[in-house]
Amino acid sequence: MAYAALVSLLQTLEESPQPMQQIPSHLLEKVGRLLRILDDPSRKNILSIRDLEGKIRDASFEAQDIIESHITADQLELSESVSSGVGSCFCDIISALQNMFPVIHLRETSTDFMDQGMNLEVRGLERVIDELDLILEALSKIKDGKEEAPEAGNSRAAGSSRFVASNESGLVGLDEDLMHLRDRLTGFSSNLDIISIVGMGGIGKTTLARNLYNDRLIEERFDTRAWVVVSQDYSVQELLMVLVNSTRRDGGEVDKKIVEELKVSLHKNLKGRRYLIVMDDVWDTKAWDEVKRFFPDDNNSSRIILTTRQSEVAMYANPRSDIHRMNLLSVEPSWDLLRKTVFGQEDCPYAMKKIGRKIAKNCRGLPLAIIVIGGLLSRDITEENWKRIAQDVKSSIAKNDGDQFMEILSLSYDFLPRHLKACFLYMGVFPEDYEIFVSQLIKQWVAEGFIRPLHDESLEGLAKDYLSDLINRSLIEVRRRKHNGEVKTFIIHDMLRELCLKKAQDEKFLQIVNSYSHVFTQGGNNHRRAILKDSVVLENLQTLSEVKNFRCSKEVLEIMPNLKKLGILYVHDSSTEWSTYEFNNFVHLHKLETLKCLFSAKDDLVRKPLPLNLAFPLDLKKLTLSGCRLSWEKMTVIGSLPNLQVLKLRDYAFEGSVWEPNEGEFTKLKYLLIDRNKLERWCADYTHFPQLQHLCLCHCFELEAIPTEVGDIGTLEMLELFRCRSSVVASAMLIQEEQRNLGNEGLIVRVNSYRDYVDSLEGTSLRKRVKARG
Repeated sequence: MAYAALVSLLQTLEESPQPMQQIPSHLLEKVGRLLRILDDPSRKNILSIRDLEGKIRDASFEAQDIIESHITADQLELSESVSSGVGSCFCDIISALQNMFPVIHLRETSTDFMDQGMNLEVRGLERVIDELDLILEALSKIKDGKEEAPEAGNSRAAGSSRFVASNESGLVGLDEDLMHLRDRLTGFSSNLDIISIVGMGGIGKTTLARNLYNDRLIEERFDTRAWVVVSQDYSVQELLMVLVNSTRRDGGEVDKKIVEELKVSLHKNLKGRRYLIVMDDVWDTKAWDEVKRFFPDDNNSSRIILTTRQSEVAMYANPRSDIHRMNLLSVEPSWDLLRKTVFGQEDCPYAMKKIGRKIAKNCRGLPLAIIVIGGLLSRDITEENWKRIAQDVKSSIAKNDGDQFMEILSLSYDFLPRHLKACFLYMGVFPEDYEIFVSQLIKQWVAEGFIRPLHDESLEGLAKDYLSDLINRSLIEVRRRKHNGEVKTFIIHDMLRELCLKKAQDEKFLQIVNSYSHVFTQGGNNHRRAILKDSVVLENLQTLSEVKNFRCSKEVLEIMPNLKKLGILYVHDSSTEWSTYEFNNFVHLHKLETLKCLFSAKDDLVRKPLPLNLAFPLDLKKLTLSGCRLSWEKMTVIGSLPNLQVLKLRDYAFEGSVWEPNEGEFTKLKYLLIDRNKLERWCADYTHFPQLQHLCLCHCFELEAIPTEVGDIGTLEMLELFRCRSSVVASAMLIQEEQRNLGNEGLIVRVNSYRDYVDSLEGTSLRKRVKARG
């Protein structure tokens, strides 16, 4: 990955120590020039440097190895002179980083290497600079036309539409899609309507569009029709030739004309006629811009269908129209498609059905994979062969039609901007069917150096933009969202994960060894790694979690002034005073937005309430506390935080039977979780939680009921209960009923224990008791 390697090298150069500045300054200039070339999105530029990317990657990694080895040696030497308290903190931080990022390994630097001094490092960097000079010279020759760039391949031959067409098995599992889009094509709207069909490669976009195009009702409705395959490497002249010849009134064909003449001819052919145009496999907005002005809108119910993997293209073509997104097939339609692919109209032998269903399920609902594996199964319809294939469907595809299959999926990868390629390939480090947390992935992207802010953008914000782009390109699928609508987790289809691994291996990006926690990326002879680059201040450290017994002294916190997320576990014993940890110094982390503090004891004898010396920074937005055993009267310390939006109280974070919040606190709180405590009575209304949207109560066995006044909170959207008393469930249902009577249909009550729900319906007497308490 040339781009990712250069970005990582650039970050290393910008933070390299002073003794090495003279040589890296020349290197910095060349890295900048190469990044500008790689940032050029033109198709010609992409093809020009494809053969040189491997050399750029290897040279970048070699330079980074040299510089980071020097930094490591300096760091080891410096650590001996650091005070014991701060030195211990560094050890804790390094340990925490290794726990957070199992893919990161600190390189061992031998004493022999350090003793060789700067001369070896300088010679190594000079060799790298010479190599980069040769690469820049080669690129310059291509740009000046002295050497020809590689010719563009014809991507249409690899299109999934052609592959599926040669394996036609009828329309399976798309009946609802077909009916919905047929209604849009034949609807009463007289305006020209652009209908976009969006989905990942091989999901059936072209098959659906082809069935619509060939539908007899559709064929009779339109005066003229045309089908054109666009692809990645399209020619505007060829596109227009196909459209003009398909829509000629006399049915003949035109000879080749210049583009402008073809545009005029197309508009003339379509003017005054009700037409249907299908533009299949559209990859960018430029292709649409080339032709859209020559599709007349004569208010005669003409229609245009676009198929694309890119949501951006669909929204650009018609921002006012709904996108038709293709979904993966469920298990039963998958089996139907596989059966028809293998047996046509004949029945599947009874003995093969169970194995066949298992194979269909393992294709994960991707029609293209089902058709490919179906062709393989049809060659040898024996129980032995099918059982062998069922053991590993992906390997079976790879050994047979794998090249063509992967080539189809690879089109999505090849079309990615360079800054997204490393981010996408990194998905391969996660296991199959793994639900990936966005927060976890972003940390690893940042640690690997994939994120390159151009101005004052935050690394986290830019990483979220990258992720959104991958979602819009149908490469990953959202699984869960947060209460504010942001993506929380996502998944990647097994076949796309296989693509990640194949491309990663081809490009020497990473290799998987045994499991997810052993991932290495290759650079020269070394694996990628993270090294602490600053001797005293970790300015780039934004997330630190899984730290045990972290002492929050001012000296330690000054080391990490830009920390945004902190997670700490305190395991207390009788020999240590709570004051040792200096919790009051949290307030000095001025940029901290998320804090998680978990308190536990080695035995029950030391389970005592935490002394109140907690103080939090004013910008804190998310707070999780567990095991503190503070009294509810001390909640005002948290309630007065002006920017707090999420509060999670777990495992007796607060103790006591009554909680009476103060009016004017929790002014921005949107999410409140109370899990495991001895709370019996809670007095709360809209003045205490004016912005609350989501209330979650778990294992609140002593709580009698939710205050009915909670229903008066205008922003409240959900009450979620898990293993609470039936009276609490009944009170939530009563609140929902009262809100509905007032016209508020938006409040959702979710009971995650069926027994609680049944108990709450055992008669009206319970509801009356709840009302009486209210």
